[in-house]
Amino acid sequence: MKSRNMGRTRGRAAIVVAAAASVAAGAALLPAGSASAATARSAAPVVDQQTRATFQRLADAVLTDRTDALVDGGQGDRKKPLTNGFSGDVRLSAALARSEKAALSSLDLRKDRLAALGEQYSKADTVVTLNSTRLQGTTARVQVTETTALTYRKVRGDEPGTTGFQAHHELTFTAGARGDWQLTAIRNTDPAAGIAVNQPAEPSVTAKVRTAKVGATPNAPRAATTRTTPAKAKNLTTGAFDYKAMATYAEKYWSTYNKAYPNFNGHGAGGDCTNFVSQSLKAGGWKHAPGYVYDYTKWFGNAEIQSDSFVGVNEWSWFAQNSKRTTSLAYVYQMDVGDVLQMDFDKDGSKDHTMIVTYRSAQGVPYLTYHSANTYRRSVASIIASEPNAYYYAYRT
Repeated sequence: MKSRNMGRTRGRAAIVVAAAASVAAGAALLPAGSASAATARSAAPVVDQQTRATFQRLADAVLTDRTDALVDGGQGDRKKPLTNGFSGDVRLSAALARSEKAALSSLDLRKDRLAALGEQYSKADTVVTLNSTRLQGTTARVQVTETTALTYRKVRGDEPGTTGFQAHHELTFTAGARGDWQLTAIRNTDPAAGIAVNQPAEPSVTAKVRTAKVGATPNAPRAATTRTTPAKAKNLTTGAFDYKAMATYAEKYWSTYNKAYPNFNGHGAGGDCTNFVSQSLKAGGWKHAPGYVYDYTKWFGNAEIQSDSFVGVNEWSWFAQNSKRTTSLAYVYQMDVGDVLQMDFDKDGSKDHTMIVTYRSAQGVPYLTYHSANTYRRSVASIIASEPNAYYYAYRT
């Protein structure tokens, strides 16, 4: 998150639990491709329960196709996308079908880049929950939550079991003259800093806002993404901080938010990413540095008030360097558990996203957990494959 961004409502655990049952119910209501829109243009379009169920199933098909494009083997080598099974009353528009075909091609190329970096997925599971439907004239806007898990193929043998994420999307359906519905647009509604594993395009970056600050701000040096790097051992068992506690906290709350803190998803440009990392660092022993909210040399956060350095991407970086609580790493692959990675998507010098390492494989691959979009144990290789042109900043905590 960038600067003082606020959040999406909680209750993601309930969403995930209800997702599978909701999709199954939608599948039982209708055969593929049928739904009840308006039977005649003389009447206003209607979105009834069966129509919503089919909207949900089509959303599930689109997002499952994207995920499966990253899977190595049978599941990822399906000859025809699942969306081809939708025609008639509810289907993709011709333009969106072309767009999704291009998206699947780009994800297939990303799969190749990942394989070159030594990472593959053996299977995946995507579940979509329909959150709300809003009908305005002949347009239906559908809000959904995507919950996806991917299983790491044991290429090196030291990979964790799975990675997972949650993402939020808005689908636009347009009613036709014959009472049919066409899916004409789908967009990710997570903050600009949200990057999901199966997101086909780089995230857009909105206007960057910097808050008032005290003194000159230190610039963090960029980290290289080279795979072969000099050793930079980290002592995880002694010292002032409990790195295991940092990782445990992050992996506990990656999708179910801690109610002891505000949730900043859905407010402003960046979301909850830095707030989440600050909470994890605090769980591992980082102490409050109380003071003025806008003073980046101070750092504090609880349910009532948070410093900009606790919740803002750039402000956190300024505090971390000024306070000497971190040192910069020259290479992203030198990161270990409890270390922090930041990204600047458009390379303008203002950082956009913050993540924390919660797992490191025996052969030296860091795995990141973060909010916006909520993600568990995503490898740095996967992030680089998705964002090869971004700037990266690695911090030893």
